[in-house]
This record gives sequence, structure tokens and C-alpha cells, in this order.
Amino acid sequence: MTIDIGQSTRTAAVFESIDQAVGHTPLVRLNRITEGIAATVYVKLEYLNPGGSVKDRAARNMLDTAEAAGELRPGGVVVEATSGNTGIGLAAIAAARGYRTVVVVPDKSSRDKIALLRAYGAEVHVTPGGRPVGHPEHLRSVALRLVEEIPGAWFAGQYDNPANPDAHRQTTGPEIWAQTGGTVTHYVAGIGTGGTVSGAGEFLKEASSGRVQVVGADPETSVYGGGDGRAWYVESVGHYLHPETELDEWPESYHTAVIDRIERIPDGESLRVLHRLAKEEGLLLGGSSGTSIAAALRVARTLGPDDVVVVIAPDSGRGYLSKYFDDGWLGQFGFPLLVSHTSPIVGSLLSAEPETLLAARPGAVRVLASTTTVADARAELAAREALPVVLARPSAGPIVVAEVLGAVTASGLATAPEGDTVADHLDPPLPFAGTTEPVDVAVRRLADQRGEVLIVHEGQVVGSLDIADLGKAAVEVSGAESGDTKSADSGSGVAAPGATAPAETESAETESVENEFIVAGSVGTASVGTGSIAAASVDTASAVSGSADPIAAENSAGIAEAGAR
Repeated sequence: MTIDIGQSTRTAAVFESIDQAVGHTPLVRLNRITEGIAATVYVKLEYLNPGGSVKDRAARNMLDTAEAAGELRPGGVVVEATSGNTGIGLAAIAAARGYRTVVVVPDKSSRDKIALLRAYGAEVHVTPGGRPVGHPEHLRSVALRLVEEIPGAWFAGQYDNPANPDAHRQTTGPEIWAQTGGTVTHYVAGIGTGGTVSGAGEFLKEASSGRVQVVGADPETSVYGGGDGRAWYVESVGHYLHPETELDEWPESYHTAVIDRIERIPDGESLRVLHRLAKEEGLLLGGSSGTSIAAALRVARTLGPDDVVVVIAPDSGRGYLSKYFDDGWLGQFGFPLLVSHTSPIVGSLLSAEPETLLAARPGAVRVLASTTTVADARAELAAREALPVVLARPSAGPIVVAEVLGAVTASGLATAPEGDTVADHLDPPLPFAGTTEPVDVAVRRLADQRGEVLIVHEGQVVGSLDIADLGKAAVEVSGAESGDTKSADSGSGVAAPGATAPAETESAETESVENEFIVAGSVGTASVGTGSIAAASVDTASAVSGSADPIAAENSAGIAEAGAR
């Protein structure tokens, strides 16, 4: 369907301050990654707001409402707990209005976002991500403590502030309706605080007499869409749930009744779409845009030529250049790389493609749940130098590397009381390498490491190997590249490498089968790995989490926090 652009002409204007420039962002049609799709798909480019994201809308409305209510007075201080964008929007507008801003962010926030916050003059407090609700280091706990300590402080509280969804009911929804001339049939947005999808969705449903379908985009393991809340890697979307959280309270800004369906998007699919958008559409967007647009493409494939899908792109990729657009970060976590490499990758050491790792079973990697007792751990360590310790969860599922808390060794537990949990006696986590990481890069990065290395595919631990085997493979690769045709030693259990870094593919969906796996001696079902690298998953149905931080320092760059309460 083609929309008369005369109905949605964007006219440059003159404003007295930046807050007046918030909104009126353009719709841009997707043309290349929608090949074979009959429906029209438009992306609303929210990074063109003055603060760089859709959160400018909620920030302005929350400030306006607080000022009108007398909650924020001249000389006051704006305080917020945020994964970044809301804090940036608040800091920018607050600066223009003469307020000081204090923001609390999780340690997984990109360096780029933290730098932006400080550039706007915000005072930034970084706290460990992945804490349970009520923990003194949880984002909200830290922010509320600061509100008590700072004279004249006002807490924005985007998760429960009605001015958040109201901003989108007043602006985002009406803009979409006007820009499409009322022809929009499907509205897609990621669910974080819930304000964007709820407010605009409510307006569009009312304006269309219920015709517009509202679709929420959610990370695969997020609680909103039915996941168990374990960590993921795309920032600023979804609802994380720590297993120690006693009461899982969803944001009051999220109005579930407006949602018609939720699309659960794996991290790999989000990042593949994100990379294609930059390379094929010229749109450099943030990670949550990959999630929402992947959901929009799924929806659009089922629609006809008269349907119009509008999807929100919350922010720009310029805030994530050190993560989602950096091959060093991508490769380490086993995500698709931006640039194809001629050198073999870690995944080429497997006897099967990485996508099949969760579908075959040669053995099992042993890991310990964080609630395992020292006595039980000693028995498990009888034949092992070290064992990874993972955050205990009440349900079986994949091991996200961000939830590998650390490791334990026999020597480290030698004097520990038998009744203690291993979470109280952790050594640093085992090193890890991603399946898409070039072998030579991984060997150089892990040059000072010894022993077992965890192998990670798209953020999930799929197996392990000894670092000596990785080094041996690198030497064999080097020899092969210099003309040495000697094959890999069959006794090593490492297949002769040959695969190179993969190009992006459109589909991120993989099939898996149920197999047995072992966690501290218990048997369950999970998807497992192949070749010399055995697979890993964890069943902690009878356990609850220990007190350790689920983001070890080495893993902290990965975990997603958006929506955590």
C-alpha cells in the first residue's frame, strides 16, 4: 500500500527549547529486507528526537507533570533508575530547564550510553545488574536511597509513572494515525516499561474502533512473553526476573489488556535483523529496534497488500557501537559478525554446525547450581580441576553466560564448611570463547588462561574444551594456511577446522530435541552440543538462587536489565 506523502509532510520548525522539538518523528518504509512480504512496513525513527530516543517523549511528559503538581521545584534534582535512554532524555531536558540529574544504571549499560549521560552533566551511579527486587544494590533501591539523601530530589519512576504511557497516548499514537492517514492495521513495539506499546496502542485501538492490532516484541527469555526471566543480551527491552525475587511486580506503565499478541525474539534473530537494517536499508539502529523490527517482519509475513505495519525503532545504533556493531564483542559471545573473516572460527572446531549444538548428545558438561553444598561439590570435583557455578533457577533451561557466577576448585573448597553453598566460595569464572570468534583471536585473547574454556553460541553456554586444544587447533590452522596439509590429530577429539566466520542469515530460528544432561548429579532434559565440545544446560527445579552476583565481572558486558523490577 502507498500512502500519500502529502498527508505526512515533515516541516522544519523553529522552537524556543529542545523539549518543544520532541516528537513528530518520520515514518520510513522498509524496502529491501521486506522482499517477498506483501504488507507495507514502516519504521518510526525515534532516534531523531533531540535526546536520541523514544524516551524523550516520556521524559518530557513526566517532567511537565511533576512541575505542574509541584513535585519538582526550581533548583530541584531529577533522579531516575534507567538502562540509559530515559536517563538521557531526562538529563537533556532537565539541563535545558536548569535541573541537576542523577541517574542509576546497571553495569551492563554500554560505555556509549554512560558517556552520553555524563556529557549532559548527569551524575551517574553504576550498580551491579541482575540483583533481585529489594536487594540494596537493585537499581530502584539505589535510586530511592539517593532520593532520600538528596535535598529537593524527585524520583521520575518511569515504570509506574502514568505520565509515561500518557505521553504516547498524546503524541506517538496520534502521529502514527495521522502519518498513515488512518490506514495502519498493525502497531509493533518492544515491551520494556510498557509505556510506548501501551499508550500509543490504546490510542490507535480507540481511533480505529478496535481494528488496529497491537503486537508486543519481547526477548525470548523475558517474563512478559512467557519466559522464565533469565538474562539476555539486547538492552532496553523485556522483563528480567531474578530467582530470589519474592514478588514479581510488573510495571504499572504496562497495560496488558491492550496487547493482542507477543512475539518472542531470540537475541540472535534481533542482531541479525539489526545488521541487515544497517547494510540493506541504511538504518543504524539500537538493539531493541532489532527485536521490534524482527517481530514486525514476522507479523508482516502473514499479511496482505492492504495491511500497514508500523513499528517503533526506539534509538540509534550509535549508542551501541562497542557492542552490537563490534566484532570483538559479537564474536566473544558467539553472535553473527559484521565482517566476514577468512580465518577459521571457534565453531569450526565442532563436528557439526553451531545451530545444531542444541540437538545432539555426545556427553555432558558438568556445572554446579549456586545452591549446591560444598560437600556435594567436593564429590563432583573428584575428577575435575574446576567446575562452573551457574545461577540456580527453579526451571530447566539454557545456561546464559551472564548467569555463570564463577567457578569452584577442590583447593578453593578445602577449608570451606560442608554445609555452605558454593555461591559463598567462588573463584573467578572460567574463560569463554564464542562460536563465531576467529580461532586466532580467541587464542590471543585467552593467552594467559589455562584449563577449561566454556564455548558460547549466541550468549548461551553450549559446551567446553581445554584451552590446549584451542591452541593446538590454532597451530594446525596456521600450518594449513602455510601449506601444511597434515590433518588434525584424530585422538584430540577436535575436528579439522575449515569453517570461516559466517555471513548474516535472515532466519535465526533453530530446532532442538530433548536429551539428557547432568547438573551436579541430577538428570533432566535439554538441548546439547556435539563433537569434542559437550553441551550444557541446567535443571535446578528444587533449588533457589544463592546470594552471589549473577553477573561476574568478565560477563557483565552482556546481561540485559531493561524491565527488571
